[in-house]
Amino acid sequence: MATIRRREWREELEIIDKTMKAISGVSDPEELVSVYWNGIGELLPIEDFISVSRRHTTAPNYYITRSSRFAEDINPWTQRHKLPHLSGGIMGDVAYANKPVFMDDLDKRLRSDDPAHFYLQGFSSLIALPQYDGGEGINVTCMLLPAGESIDPSIIPVLHWQSGLFGRGTQNLVLKNQLGEVLEALDRELQTVGEIQRSLLPDQLPKVNGVDLAADYVTSARAGGDYYDFFPLPGGRLGIFIADVSGHGTPAAVLMAITHAIAHAEPGTHAPPDALLTYLNRRLVRSYTRSGAFVTAFYGILDPATGELEYSIAGHNPPRLIRADGVIGLEDAASLPLGIMDDTAYTKAKLTLRDGDLVVFYTDGITEAAGPLRDDGSIERFGTDRLDRLMLECGGTDAADCIARIRKAVAAFSSELPPGDDQTLIALRYGPR
Repeated sequence: MATIRRREWREELEIIDKTMKAISGVSDPEELVSVYWNGIGELLPIEDFISVSRRHTTAPNYYITRSSRFAEDINPWTQRHKLPHLSGGIMGDVAYANKPVFMDDLDKRLRSDDPAHFYLQGFSSLIALPQYDGGEGINVTCMLLPAGESIDPSIIPVLHWQSGLFGRGTQNLVLKNQLGEVLEALDRELQTVGEIQRSLLPDQLPKVNGVDLAADYVTSARAGGDYYDFFPLPGGRLGIFIADVSGHGTPAAVLMAITHAIAHAEPGTHAPPDALLTYLNRRLVRSYTRSGAFVTAFYGILDPATGELEYSIAGHNPPRLIRADGVIGLEDAASLPLGIMDDTAYTKAKLTLRDGDLVVFYTDGITEAAGPLRDDGSIERFGTDRLDRLMLECGGTDAADCIARIRKAVAAFSSELPPGDDQTLIALRYGPR
């Protein structure tokens, strides 16, 4: 009787190392199984096998997922409908044994009416090694030996160990691929959400005599929660709105879209500035921000003829006004963000722009942009002071050039890494330069 024994350890190590290298570059589970079994075939010259699975079925039913007697290769992950679905018999017992099974009298036990007779006939020994999932032997691989052949029993524990680890690795690869497919589908959905969200932003900037406008918008994800808008008002006045929804991604984008819809729902609510913020706040509190979300916002109304800018702030970063004599933060008329308290009182403030004044409206993704780590391990932020110094350098440049300078400086400060928060900029140059 021929007995299958282990190879000399150096030879065995070489085969295993070659197999592990081949496996490391495989992403398809079926190819992984093929590479693994080719390696096992070099270690142990066992030509016949049968594998069964009880996944997605109940006792005593099982699927035959692989067999050396299959007439064609069947991929059990993509062609499950082609797998033999059997019930009971020797392989039914093996599939639900939940432990290794060794039969050296298979030919004596096998009956002619056994459901798996075709796959087992002609063999005298069976070695069944389960691959556990949550403590249950969901899949079982069996080696089959004809009469006159046996295997050194001392090999079986190591084979069980290797088989179990391989089964877990294969399942992890399947899960990884499934997760990748889900993430790709989710990314496509987020991309669509982002496209819809960006379609809500102005497709072009308003043309206003004596006013140079520019805007820039970058999301930290496929979709974001920043929002800016312009409202043409009677008398040639212009409403300038910028907002930042708490959070990131799709939830923020949805609330941004809701804020946009409310802001455009009722004509006549866009003046004075505090009236619009009061209107938005009540609608958000009563229907949309009960989960704790909120919206910071700045809304100003500019009269190009006089330079008068009337504004109101709901917890938003004060815009920066650059004049020849320095920087002014538009910090008056500040109150709570939108969506927190129904009875929040919003007020308004006024100032008059001079010829050449530059105003930059922004969301906190600009000033909170992360830079290098400090010596104490804390994160340095771009900050308002750095923004002010940069704006002072804009001099007589137009609005678009000023935004380009800020964008370039923020990107360099963050080492060109993707932004951690949505970043929106609006620049307004009033009168001649």
